Amino acid sequence: MHIGAFDDESLTVEIMDQYLGDNGYENDFSNTRLHHEIYLSDARRVDPRKWKTVVRHPIRKKTE
Repeated sequence: MHIGAFDDESLTVEIMDQYLGDNGYENDFSNTRLHHEIYLSDARRVDPRKWKTVVRHPIRKKTE
């Protein structure tokens, strides 16, 4: 879950990527497996510092 303005989302993605790497996973992007965002806040009515966005990435176990 990312909380804050969309411009700050890259930090959340970096944290997600670090977590994946630390736990034996990696992103699994392809033409059919994509990054998704689910916006839970109404950007017209909520302060950008309080926007809530679910950030979803397809993952897989790392192959070593």
